[in-house]
Amino acid sequence: MLRRRVQLTIFSNLLPSRWQNFTLRLVRGKSFRVLPLILGLILALTMGYQGWSSPPKSTEILWDTYGVPHIYAKDTQSAFQAFGWAQMQSHGNLLLRLYGQARGRAAEYWGENYLESDKWVQTMGVPSRASSWYQMQSPAFRKYLDAFAVGINDYAKEHSDAIDDAVKVVLPVKGEDVLAHLQRLLNFTFIVNPEQVAGVSQEESKAGSNGWAIAPKRSASGKAMLLANPHLPWSDLFLWYEAQITAPGIDAYGASLVGIPVLNIAFNNNLGWTHTVNTHDGWDAYELDLVGDSYRFDDKVRPFETKTISLQVKQEDGKLREQPLVVKSSVHGPVVTEKADKAIALRVVGLDQPGALEQWWDMARSQNFPQFQKALQRLQIPMFTVIYADREGHIMHLFNGQVPVHQTGDFQYWQGIIPGNTSKTLWTKTHPYQDLPRVTDPPSGWLQNANDPPWTTTFPLAIKADKYPPYMAPRSMDFRAQRSVRMLAEDEKISFEEMIKYKHSTRMELADRILDDLIPAAKKYGNELAQRAADVLARWDRQANADSRGAVLFANWVEQLDFDTAFSKPWSEKSPRTTPDGLADPQSAVVALATAAAAVEKTYSRLDVPWGDVFRLKYGKTDLPANGGNGNLGIFRVLYFVPTENDRFQPVAGDSYVAAIEFSQPVKAMALTSYGNSSQPGSPHTEQQLQMFARQELRPVWRSPQEIKAHLQERKVFRN
Repeated sequence: MLRRRVQLTIFSNLLPSRWQNFTLRLVRGKSFRVLPLILGLILALTMGYQGWSSPPKSTEILWDTYGVPHIYAKDTQSAFQAFGWAQMQSHGNLLLRLYGQARGRAAEYWGENYLESDKWVQTMGVPSRASSWYQMQSPAFRKYLDAFAVGINDYAKEHSDAIDDAVKVVLPVKGEDVLAHLQRLLNFTFIVNPEQVAGVSQEESKAGSNGWAIAPKRSASGKAMLLANPHLPWSDLFLWYEAQITAPGIDAYGASLVGIPVLNIAFNNNLGWTHTVNTHDGWDAYELDLVGDSYRFDDKVRPFETKTISLQVKQEDGKLREQPLVVKSSVHGPVVTEKADKAIALRVVGLDQPGALEQWWDMARSQNFPQFQKALQRLQIPMFTVIYADREGHIMHLFNGQVPVHQTGDFQYWQGIIPGNTSKTLWTKTHPYQDLPRVTDPPSGWLQNANDPPWTTTFPLAIKADKYPPYMAPRSMDFRAQRSVRMLAEDEKISFEEMIKYKHSTRMELADRILDDLIPAAKKYGNELAQRAADVLARWDRQANADSRGAVLFANWVEQLDFDTAFSKPWSEKSPRTTPDGLADPQSAVVALATAAAAVEKTYSRLDVPWGDVFRLKYGKTDLPANGGNGNLGIFRVLYFVPTENDRFQPVAGDSYVAAIEFSQPVKAMALTSYGNSSQPGSPHTEQQLQMFARQELRPVWRSPQEIKAHLQERKVFRN
């Protein structure tokens, strides 16, 4: 009994002071039968206060010198309100413009340029569905959404001069606006966007990501590690916002997309997760056979559901022009195109699942793997792979998403136009959690995803594609994923510092794969220019660092390749990490090299022009030599560039928010938000971190009150 009493006394010393006396009174009173239950309750109540001696009586935001808000809130509702305030201070103009677009009233606010956006949002039913989603939230979470909106409105009222006059028309913001923005972002941008539907863009999506989870057996410290590395466009609704939220029951650090009131990627003292854009088929286009003003379905003629929406369009003189929008819907969904006797209707997952925000919130509140899985099992987040690690050493990969249950067809079939005249192709439900590909604690000790299908998350293979429906995900593995696997597989013990170094790797897996064929071919078949080009490629370090000479030439040559026919050995499931390989037509490849060499020499006056002379880290007023490049080259550090003046290039997407976490005691974490943590004009935190980005560095994450106060720039205390 004495031993038990001593153990409980020691346990009480781990608790905040307000609980210690209470615990010791229980010990002296010998209330041992109920004590475990009570201590468990006390521990749960105090999990959110790991950095405090006692919970705060008020709510405050501590802004560090990188513009990261650290929110310490007296209760959950206050935390949401403070987060709304913080997002307005850092991204107010952008946030209000995004909410205006999500309402489907952007043309009314800002003119003709937004009309197509309004048509898309209204055709998809976003505003009306947001109202129903709001009513479907739990009463508590509805209050949290309202509190987030209050924080937005309060900031705008108190700091009206910091907000552009043009976007103030969106005020006041309501809880429904948050859900409309969420829906536009997830369901009608990530899952499907108007350019995909219209067939306007054939380019590779700029939304991508890398994610790693490393188990203790493969970690130099013996602690699990997590790497979060989304690649998104550097503008608009894709901007990340880094923050810490601490309140009763939560102490989480991570990032949300601007306008989202919870952390989308996060960690706490016990666990963390990241998302990658997965190979997920969440929408389908159905071709309808028209019969007059109706359509044929299962040998019957059905009328469309039709409604007319009056859009308002602001003119240059400030007056409003009315623009009627007729929205037709079939049993499949809204009609998006109509020509002659055919129409295309769109069906999108997740439109009856309004709980993504609350699920993310509860994921961040989770303190162990069972709690985290319980949150995941709701399947309210309509897509994104989940890569997970925790203090106990567990790692997990989940092919998360709402995947339609189909009667037939493989993944490729469902990428095309689907016959809409029969119920046999009309999906009506999605797979439950237990049907989705996932793996926990694989023998390899590591998991990765670089937007490749779930089958290649680790080696030896832990998820067998043959055990799942052929439409679940494609079977493929690109060069970036192969590079990701190579770095993990070839290092038996990875340190925290090595993980960060690997994250910044610019080595081109494609160059390692193909130069041993291209260089000899150029020597054999090439003219004088092709042979000089081969000499440059032979000396090149096969990386895309700022001073890498040969990378520009190689990238120009790759642009001329047709990846479907260029290789003598196409990609094979039997050799997923080493194919494709070999040149199918060496002589044509050498001709293409000579063409690329001529273009590079003419434009830049030399074949070995440094990568950073051509590819610039130009963003706002900053202009630095860049490193990193297109993931198609097999580069893990991804940047997507567009041409500018003088035949140079600047980034528009790629590495955005990066976080490296080791679940040691205390948690070790470093992060970077490439473009800074604010988009407001005049903010010192716009472009602030680009110098570190150029140097391939991360910065320390400050989480404890002591660390934050040592790097404190501003403090906001809420009096209510």
